Amino acid sequence: MRVLVVHNRYRSGQPSGENAVVDQERALLTAAGHEVLRFERHSDDIAGMSLPGKVSVPLRVPWNPSVRRELAARLLAERPDVVHVHNTFPLLSPSVLAACADAGVPAVATLHNYTPVCVPGTLFRNGRVCVDCVGGPPLPAVRHGCYRGSAAATVPGAASQVLNRSRWRTGVARLFCISGAQRELLVRAGMPADRLVVKHNFVPDPGVRRTGAGEHVLFLGRLAEEKGVRLLMSAWDRLAGSLGVPLVLAGTGPLETEVAAWAAGRGDVRYAGLLDRAGCRELTARAAVVAAPSTWLETFGLVVVEAMAAGVPAVAPAHGAFPELVDDGETGLLHRPGDAESLAAALRAVLVPGRNAAMGAAARRRYERGFTPEVGLANLLAGYRSVTEDRGAQAVR
Repeated sequence: MRVLVVHNRYRSGQPSGENAVVDQERALLTAAGHEVLRFERHSDDIAGMSLPGKVSVPLRVPWNPSVRRELAARLLAERPDVVHVHNTFPLLSPSVLAACADAGVPAVATLHNYTPVCVPGTLFRNGRVCVDCVGGPPLPAVRHGCYRGSAAATVPGAASQVLNRSRWRTGVARLFCISGAQRELLVRAGMPADRLVVKHNFVPDPGVRRTGAGEHVLFLGRLAEEKGVRLLMSAWDRLAGSLGVPLVLAGTGPLETEVAAWAAGRGDVRYAGLLDRAGCRELTARAAVVAAPSTWLETFGLVVVEAMAAGVPAVAPAHGAFPELVDDGETGLLHRPGDAESLAAALRAVLVPGRNAAMGAAARRRYERGFTPEVGLANLLAGYRSVTEDRGAQAVR
């Protein structure tokens, strides 16, 4: 197949699971003999724009006519079988969907977060899950300044959500949700159930697996409140060094200074900072357990599946996508969301030696059944073929 991938890449200054997923899918398709074309913008480019250019960025978030024209021309010239849309914020806009319609090329889109019903895409505000805008207009988002803490900064995304609501519902042949939990919420919000399909992300085999009992408890990800970092620190203080292994935290984010200060001078905690992919794989393969205590409703939970691939059990909250990723008591343990005592108890229970080894082996088997590149490729191509075959059937009629 010939596939054109549309994606606005996130800033390189912070790790992006979405960028990684897009790159991995593209490499997977190419390795399987499919032709992958790219239509991208980079958020890094905003810093180098002129002042008028920077001022125009928010104005083009809801609709970017120049992008529509450029993409339509590309599609007419290159005639891909399908367009796969990922992120369109802030430099592309939903005008890419109009370009697909202009050229008569079917579009699919992966919904990596909750942006169709939540301006920042997180369903998280003031330290708690927030669904105030789900199923209605995004006025609460503007009132609370949900994007970057600013009402003014929130307006472009809110305007895009309102102006393009029907386009996302009718202009995309298939909307890939990355978990059943995400799909269920979006269907409740009024998005078309017949177009929303679950396509879990896949994870490349890391090529290294845990041997032995593991050396540490690992938190790997963005150091932000919604990722449950403060919850984990509170739970760890309750454990008071009783687990016999240290806690390693790796990543960067708005809570980096707080995390580094909390870890400083402690023998049972190490802050490793931001690591490259190889460093992340090594830390994961040496872990006794991976902790993913997110307080927001994760749409997938990549770090949990990466732990599975390395034969490492995970501890995660019983909400969002985690209950469909973690088989509670078999491949890891689920704790009560937002509850430090429950998280501490789960960490203690998952480190029982015999149980921990059995959970790690079961986690690897679960990965092999559902999250390998082979499974990911089959699911991706099935999604593409469903829309190209529908288009062919309509042409015959």
